[in-house]
Order: sequence, then structure tokens, then C-alpha cells
Amino acid sequence: MAIEVGESGLEIEFSERDIRDIISVEPDDIEMTNELTYVKNVFIPLTTACRYTCTYCTYFDPPGKASLLSPEEVKKIIKMGMKFGCTEALFTFGDDPDDRYVEIYQKLKELGHGSIHTYLREMCEMSLKEGILPHSNPGDQTMEQMKEVANLNASMGVMLETTAKVKAHSGPRKKTPEQRLGTLKIAGELKIPFTTGILVGIGESERDRVESLLAIREINDMYGHIQEVIIQPVVNNSRWRGGTPLLEEMRRVVRMARYCLPSDISVQVPPNIASVKKFIDCGIDDLGGISPVTIDHINPDYSWPELQGLESMTEEMGIKLKERLPIYNRFWEEGGWVSEEVKKVIESESIVGQKYRKILSS
Repeated sequence: MAIEVGESGLEIEFSERDIRDIISVEPDDIEMTNELTYVKNVFIPLTTACRYTCTYCTYFDPPGKASLLSPEEVKKIIKMGMKFGCTEALFTFGDDPDDRYVEIYQKLKELGHGSIHTYLREMCEMSLKEGILPHSNPGDQTMEQMKEVANLNASMGVMLETTAKVKAHSGPRKKTPEQRLGTLKIAGELKIPFTTGILVGIGESERDRVESLLAIREINDMYGHIQEVIIQPVVNNSRWRGGTPLLEEMRRVVRMARYCLPSDISVQVPPNIASVKKFIDCGIDDLGGISPVTIDHINPDYSWPELQGLESMTEEMGIKLKERLPIYNRFWEEGGWVSEEVKKVIESESIVGQKYRKILSS
């Protein structure tokens, strides 16, 4: 089987043997980690406008109701994050808001911007000036759009979700696997440390999940830029009543991810949606972002776990809970992955810079 990646002409090929091996993975094939990492962040939903209308997503607001954070609001969130020791400013917004969102474009114009991407650049510049490292997740990106902000981010990300064509992505504004895979490829070409993942339970089959993981692995083999893969269950909310995957189903997907992916790519489940304790033996070694300040704007009904509770749990299991930065240590150590703008913040003699270097060296 082969999947075409956007208009690049690149094809990702899978062998039936690869698929069979991953599907047949057993618990004994997985080695449990002795270290669980996380990043302390603030969640900044730059705009709730989105070109897509995925049936499981509560993040986007319809035209007339979508919001755009002002520079003053962003700065307030950043300063609060710094006060609580956060190292990551997680910028999110819906994929390319189109001309349905006239009010959003008018607000951007009033702020001196012709697109959400140049506004994101200004907000990333603000973050670095304040001393917190941006990690942007702006959905599908063209090469030009990603170049606009790449040098101002410690890392970036987009969820692949699935390589399958599912009804949950249907409608006049369809999200396609080719677009998502194309974004992953562009990030690799630009040498951006990158986060991606799959969404479990939106109508895909077990084989689809394996093919999605293999697609991520194949693109990483080309560029080496994937730092973590999220295995996220879909959950019931005001727009989705299709149910959530059973625990054993999720455990199986996490095992498949750990077995399929290179050992230097971390595997995580969102700790506010899934019980961390129930996935440790499946191979997770990262928890992603945990915020002491902001809610999870993607899944607002699910609260972040308290770090103190996580520390007690991991200590009982003989596992070390370790804070990290939005850029993984190996990318910092290898060189060539960190822009001068980001490096300047980390290497500064400020208290923040000293803290970042301490985390990187621990």
C-alpha cells in the first residue's frame, strides 16, 4: 500500500509484514520506562476560528462567535505562566481560518496583520522577549506559513489524527491525510523538532491506526525531526456522541505505537484524558504539557492532574518524573535544530536561562 503526501509526489509505502508484526504485538514485547517526562506550559488559544468542521471538535467556534486574543491578553497569560515557572507557551488555533470569519480578519487588520500567521509571529516574538519558549500548533501549514514562524519556536506540532478517510472529517471543508502528512514533511525539511499523534476512535480501523503510525515513522526516517507521538482517545462532548475507546483498546494502540516507533521518539497519552498509571506498562514515557495556570482548551471538560499527585504515583512505581523543555534534550545536544532566536533565550545569563540549561542538563 502507498499514501501520497500532498502535491510533493512523495509516497509512503507499507509492507503487509510490517502491519502484521505491529498488530500482533504482545505486552511482553514492551519494555516499561524508568523515566516519565513532562513540560510545564501555558495554553494560549490565539483564535477559535477554523476552516474545518470536524464532528468531534469543540475547539472551533462558528463565524460570528469565534474569538481572537489581543496582544494584551496574550501577554497577561505569558506573564502568569512565567510566574508559575512554565517554560512553554503553547499557541493553538484552528487551521487557516477562511473568509467565513470576516470579523477575525478585520481584527487582524486592525492589529496590522493580513493573516493569522504573521500575528502568530508577533506573539512568538513577545514570548521570547518575556523569556518563555513558544511551541506552536497551528494545524496544516504550507512551506511559506511555517517558515514565517519556524525560527521563533523551540518546537512545533500538528496531530496527524489518521491516514484514513473517516466520516468525522466529512463536510464541505474536509481535513485530509495528505495535507497533514504534507505538514509533517515540511517540518522535517525545515528541521523543526515536531510533535504529532493519532486520534483513536473517530471511525478508523485497527489497520488504519497501524498505517498512521507507519506513516509517522517513515517521515521521521527521512528527517529525524519527530520528538513525540501522542496517542489520544476521542471523548464524548457537546459535539461528539460516538463514544470513546475502551481501556484495553487504547492500551493496545499505545503498545503498537511503542513497538512501531524508534526508541528516541517519546510516546504519550494526555494525562488529563487517560489514566497515566494504566499505560505505564504499555510504553509511554512522556506526559506532554501540563499547565498549573490554564485549562486544556481542546478538551476543556478534563482537568490537568496535579504534579504532586503524579510525583507520588511515579515514586510508588519506581519511576522518575522529570521536567523537560518544549525542545527535547537530544535536539539541543545534536546541534542544528535550534534557531539563534531560541538559543539566545536558553543561553542567556538570566534566571530563566539558567533554569532552562539546568533542565537540559539534568
